[in-house]
Amino acid sequence: MKKIFILMMLFSFFGKMMSQTERYIYQTEVNPDTINLVNMKVENTFLDVKNNQSLFISESKLLKDSLTAVLKQQGVTEIKKSKKDKSEFPKLPNGKSIQPTFFDYFITKNQEDKSVNFVESIGSKQVYYQEDRKMNWDISNQISDFNNYKVQKATMTFGGRTWTAWFAPEIKISDGPYKFLGLPGLILKLEDDKGDYRFSFTKKINIEKAFSEVIKPDARRSTRINFRGDKESVRMEMVKNKDPEINFDSFNRMNQRNGGMNGGFGGQQGMNGGMPGSEVGNGQADIQMGNPQSNSAGNNASTMNFGNTNPIELSNKY
Repeated sequence: MKKIFILMMLFSFFGKMMSQTERYIYQTEVNPDTINLVNMKVENTFLDVKNNQSLFISESKLLKDSLTAVLKQQGVTEIKKSKKDKSEFPKLPNGKSIQPTFFDYFITKNQEDKSVNFVESIGSKQVYYQEDRKMNWDISNQISDFNNYKVQKATMTFGGRTWTAWFAPEIKISDGPYKFLGLPGLILKLEDDKGDYRFSFTKKINIEKAFSEVIKPDARRSTRINFRGDKESVRMEMVKNKDPEINFDSFNRMNQRNGGMNGGFGGQQGMNGGMPGSEVGNGQADIQMGNPQSNSAGNNASTMNFGNTNPIELSNKY
């Protein structure tokens, strides 16, 4: 009987471990404008890995979407307006506001079939496409040290930029920030040849019940080439039908220029460990919700309008 009890405890322990999400946190620096001389903007992005699936998402988008889910559970479908007729999203438990992000989308990856899906939300609707370009890495023999890991260099041209990645062979995850995957180890550092984008791994945390993004059954499937047109088509349909949930989408775009801050070519472009509806009012919530701990993009009002004219993908040809 004692052995059975021990076995049950072991199964319970390993089951709990297997259900956890491994969150790899990256400090992400972006040059918002290559024409004008401006400072690099900084925010956190996450790579959530669980059961051969991964989710790339910014901290701000994860916070916003998890809070949106809570509001919808409470029957709230409209965001109130400020005196300047701008949408005001509710503040976080610590009193801070959710900041704009250069990555107002999420990316899902499947390690088994190597599929990559790029997903954007238009109000309550989703539009997505599956990446159709292969990741052709040139792996170098160059070795270095980064954040207490031995890392190896690899390069690739993708989206009109030449990218340099440093991956850790000891972390047996063939994944990395944004759409990047396919190396024999996790990408810990990634930057482009122009110095406009830089992802630097800072730490890993385990989360038992992480809020996750999924592609909805009614999502509009598009292609990489037709993505922008399909997004506008969905938006126009929602406006025409006076869908109240289009007001949620106005929060995404209230500080953006020309309908898009960043994203894949032609696209618009908290450590939230709790499920919607969970308690977020204690000290642990500040860690799991990912409220800014460092000098990130959201620490002063001047960052509210990024004015990004520098998309992460400059071309859709390669």
